[in-house]
Amino acid sequence: MKMTVLLLSSLLLVITLLPFVKKEYWVFRVCDYPRLQKLVLNVVCIVFLAFYVPQKDVTVMLFLGLMLINATYLFYLIIPFTKISNYQVLDIKDEIPENGIKLMMANVLQDNRNYQGCLNEIERVEPNLVLLLETDLVWEQNVKILDKKFPFQVKVPLDNKYGMLLYSEFELTNTSVHYMVEADIPSIHTQVVLPSGQMIQLYAVHPTPPVPNENPSSAERDKELLLVADLAVKSKLPVLVIGDLNDVAWSYTTELFLKMSGLLDPRRGRGFFNSFHAHYPFLRFPLDHAFVSVDWKFKKMIRLRNFDSDHFPIFISLQFEKQAHLEQEGMKPDAADVEEANEKKGTS
Repeated sequence: MKMTVLLLSSLLLVITLLPFVKKEYWVFRVCDYPRLQKLVLNVVCIVFLAFYVPQKDVTVMLFLGLMLINATYLFYLIIPFTKISNYQVLDIKDEIPENGIKLMMANVLQDNRNYQGCLNEIERVEPNLVLLLETDLVWEQNVKILDKKFPFQVKVPLDNKYGMLLYSEFELTNTSVHYMVEADIPSIHTQVVLPSGQMIQLYAVHPTPPVPNENPSSAERDKELLLVADLAVKSKLPVLVIGDLNDVAWSYTTELFLKMSGLLDPRRGRGFFNSFHAHYPFLRFPLDHAFVSVDWKFKKMIRLRNFDSDHFPIFISLQFEKQAHLEQEGMKPDAADVEEANEKKGTS
């Protein structure tokens, strides 16, 4: 048992240290994902080292100390996404219905054929705007009933698992589809008119993940997110960035995106809202996001029912408030952040 616990402890230490290597190869970036899982396994190792393995052994005592340090570090990283931390996006105080928006986003899994399950969730939560990802022509045809409820649509059905369907009750203007980094990976840029007449800027994105069977590097994902960050920080309108970002909320690349964009993460202070993988409870990560500019306040965020996809849908309700920026602010980049962002965008 001693050797088993020491080997597991060694592995956990290695995969905790790997993300410190700021390389874009998937081995380093994927190790960012399972922080909660690493913390749980760390605690298990600590319990075994402290109570079930002879403690007179110098090696055991050394590993016990290292695992305590490792667990403390992992807990420190996770704290911002627990309810003991402060909100980054504050709750609304007074309802302003004409400035509210309800969003639902769902990576449907292209080969999934449970179209009705998806439609049922949309009907149940009654969003104003729906973003469906991994949608091909088959999905477009089988959810065509949405055209009646959502008079404004942007449809980019593709059979490469990066298709997008955007449906809105609110008017969409200045709409365009961009292929910002890769020729077959779209993003939707559009302005949305709230019932009050307030215009907002929406970016819907779904960059490729750093995994061996799709893209062994995070370079393209990181570049696309940072290009969107540039657009967000320059926008004179309230901004929403939504989609499957194929990155966890706590990774250094997501934090860099938040610093460079000035956007806020509604998850902070509220929970993980893990959206992937729907079928493996211990291997779940927050990959589907809604980031907001400082003029938004929070109303509600929930993880919805799965309809046979590998992702859970996410629902979020927000409210634009003109003076909200006086009460909340985003993270600021330092010179090193700017240099790293420019390098990732290829503009250094």
